[in-house]
This record gives sequence, C-alpha cells and structure tokens, in this order.
Amino acid sequence: MGRIKTKMIKRMSRELIEKSPEHTFETDFEKNKNLMKDTGISKKTKNQVAGYVTRLQRNTKKIIEE
Repeated sequence: MGRIKTKMIKRMSRELIEKSPEHTFETDFEKNKNLMKDTGISKKTKNQVAGYVTRLQRNTKKIIEE
C-alpha cells in the first residue's frame, strides 16, 4: 500500500492545478517541484504536493488517451 495524502495536500494540489495556466504542470516530478519553488511552503509539503500533482497529471493523461 502507498502512503495516503492528507486533505490539505490534495486541496493545495487541486488549487494549484486550477489556478495555473493550462499545461504548466507535467508528469515529471522534478519539473513540478521546480515550478513550485516560489510558493513559500516548506520543503516537505512542497515535495508532497509536487508528487500528488504529478500523480493527478498522469491519471488525467491516461484517461484522455483511453
């Protein structure tokens, strides 16, 4: 089983995706992490949010392809 993300991480990730221009976030964790450099949140939270954003982008890409 994987780690379960908190509501705060999920909410922050969804808000970032909605507020960002289309195609800003990608399916690469490192790129997403660098995009969040100026958000002003802690390193641990930033990494968790970047990981969840990556997961959401991969899942939406998979759904679109089907």
